[in-house]
Amino acid sequence: MKIVIIEDEELTACDLTETILKVEPGAQIIAVLKSVKEAVDYFRENEDSTDLIFSDIQLGDGLSFEIFNVVSCSSPVIFCTAYDEYALQAFRTNSINYLLKPFSQKSVSEALDKFKAL
Repeated sequence: MKIVIIEDEELTACDLTETILKVEPGAQIIAVLKSVKEAVDYFRENEDSTDLIFSDIQLGDGLSFEIFNVVSCSSPVIFCTAYDEYALQAFRTNSINYLLKPFSQKSVSEALDKFKAL
């Protein structure tokens, strides 16, 4: 399973990476992207290389929804955010789950189980 993480806080990105790999040791974190611009550039060059995306919503240069408005991306998204106000908009954007920070190993495991069930 090839996973991309979109998260502008380095500590959170590291924690999420470690948690995903504990829950799913065979997973590969193929990219950690820190901004809307970086993610748009990445997905333009790597269209179909991602199985799953974990994404924060509020990034330093905008909302991650902007990424999916600009590039065509069919990969399912698990949004990880501190704000519940974006839930409805998230489910209009390939979202399969919505995790509120701070996430736990259990919540990440349940999100990955849902992805595998699809």
